[in-house]
Amino acid sequence: QVQLVESGGGLVQAGGSLRLSCAASGRIFGFNAMGWYRQAPGKQRESVAVIISGGTTNYADSVKGRFTISRDSAKNTPYLQMNSLKPEDTAVYYCNVRTILNNYWGQGTQVTVSS
Repeated sequence: QVQLVESGGGLVQAGGSLRLSCAASGRIFGFNAMGWYRQAPGKQRESVAVIISGGTTNYADSVKGRFTISRDSAKNTPYLQMNSLKPEDTAVYYCNVRTILNNYWGQGTQVTVSS
């Protein structure tokens, strides 16, 4: 079973930037969609940015213009560039890769934005 591990989270001041990466323990063959989700304390997990097979990207309204999702086409894993971070972006961020047969999740990485 492939494991996903996120990295790049941390503590940053409002207005700062972070880049999240997602590493896979094995090969992922093809994907239907990959993306980043987040969960803040007391809230449900929400979609932040997703790439659909074919290249279409979808962003949550709250991050449009600030976050950019990209992918490692060889490894089929996503990156998330986060700029102009706000305190309300504070959450645990999870990477996700969905294939025809599997739905992989990472353990999450904490992003904390101080005001």
